[in-house]
Amino acid sequence: MAYYTIKLFVNALRRYTSFEMFIPNDIREDVPHEESEYTRRKMKVLFLLHGYTGNAGNWVPEYIAEKYNFAIVMPNGENAFWLDGLSSGHKFATFLGEELPAYLRKTFGLAMGPEETYIMGLSMGGFGALHTALAYPDVFGKAAGLSSALIVHDIAHMKEGDSDKIANYAYYHECFGDLETVEESDNNPEVLVKRLKESGKKIPEMFISCGTEDFLLEKNRVMHAFLDGIGVSHVYMESKGGHDMDFWNEYAVKFTEMMYR
Repeated sequence: MAYYTIKLFVNALRRYTSFEMFIPNDIREDVPHEESEYTRRKMKVLFLLHGYTGNAGNWVPEYIAEKYNFAIVMPNGENAFWLDGLSSGHKFATFLGEELPAYLRKTFGLAMGPEETYIMGLSMGGFGALHTALAYPDVFGKAAGLSSALIVHDIAHMKEGDSDKIANYAYYHECFGDLETVEESDNNPEVLVKRLKESGKKIPEMFISCGTEDFLLEKNRVMHAFLDGIGVSHVYMESKGGHDMDFWNEYAVKFTEMMYR
């Protein structure tokens, strides 16, 4: 398994940042190796997005890369909800949906189209995976959200001085913009998917899961009901589990298998 840490200048962030990457193309001669249905195909790319307080590489299911012949790309999104924030140098959605895929195409010949470029995330990263794929359907063909922090309706109409257990008004305002209108903005995945459906454009395949003991369960059920209500096909699964790595590792494997098909 070839492992890279790449530092690069990102115009959307106006600074240097780094991402980590696994490429399973270094085959050992001393270990028996047989081709499979996965290794006989062109290598695809799976973006993995970390959650709030996380960083690139703190969630690395290497077996996904090896078994399914994925190049795994793990960017750093800080705590920015993978959105274009209000401040200069905080365009994380642009970085993720435009600059990083372009760099992979130019440098590695990977992520050449949506049919070979997928995205998955947990918690804040689950929100980011769904939002980014819907914002850039010409880049990402499939998206999986694990315990996604689909919090738009909860933070809508917060006022200066308000806060919840995670963060305060200033933070949410920086990430999501005007909280009075956020539910109608492009930072709401529901707005993006509805627009794609109404325009007749191809909607990325979506895979959504949440544990029945997770504090984000109802938010994921709301998204599931919304997609059902407007007739958008998707996979939704819930089972026993909390907001933890045991649940995320389980569904990373399940959804990777489904995404491959």
